Amino acid sequence: MSRVALSKTLRKATALAAVVLIGAATLPAAPSDQPSEQTIKNLQAALNGERNAHARYLAFAQKADEEHYGEVASLFRAAAASEEIHGNNHEAVLQKAGVTPEVTLETPDVQSTAENLQAAIKGENYEWQTMYPEFLNRAQQERYVPATVTFQEALGTEQEHARLYEHALKNLDQLKGSSARTYYVCGVCGFTTDELNFERCPNCLQPKERYSPVS
Repeated sequence: MSRVALSKTLRKATALAAVVLIGAATLPAAPSDQPSEQTIKNLQAALNGERNAHARYLAFAQKADEEHYGEVASLFRAAAASEEIHGNNHEAVLQKAGVTPEVTLETPDVQSTAENLQAAIKGENYEWQTMYPEFLNRAQQERYVPATVTFQEALGTEQEHARLYEHALKNLDQLKGSSARTYYVCGVCGFTTDELNFERCPNCLQPKERYSPVS
């Protein structure tokens, strides 16, 4: 082989090797089998938050009933059922990873229904705008699928909770003396709605038959 031909062959081999290396570098990493210590902490924090939200919303519902805001009481009960599902989902991921779930329940701070709605809106906005996006981003970077799924489903639901609470607060005067109202909660992801005008859950894509009424 001439020197020119050899040089061309070497250049082709080098180029091919570079393509192979680039291709290998861009291949998606395999999903992780175990969460990192940080994601475990995030799951524990999310679980603790959901268990306390469940208790808090039940207390808020009782207060709304006492103040004759029946529809608002129904909304709080539906949200409480949703938060219980989120807690169960987070807990299941921790147990799957061989981690013991830890929860510290606090006594709910119950004020007037208007103030309770404001507190609920603040909490939900923090969860879907700050907490869950941070937790989700970390789980995605680690490619730990169970945490990614449970954080994503909770995030979508908390955003809807905030919207429902904001609507209730805006119309609170008209809701005085209202009777109970039926809401629907997805048994898979906890998504909460007042109308089942879809065939599959807009949050987790499960059939709407997975929804249960709560009033």
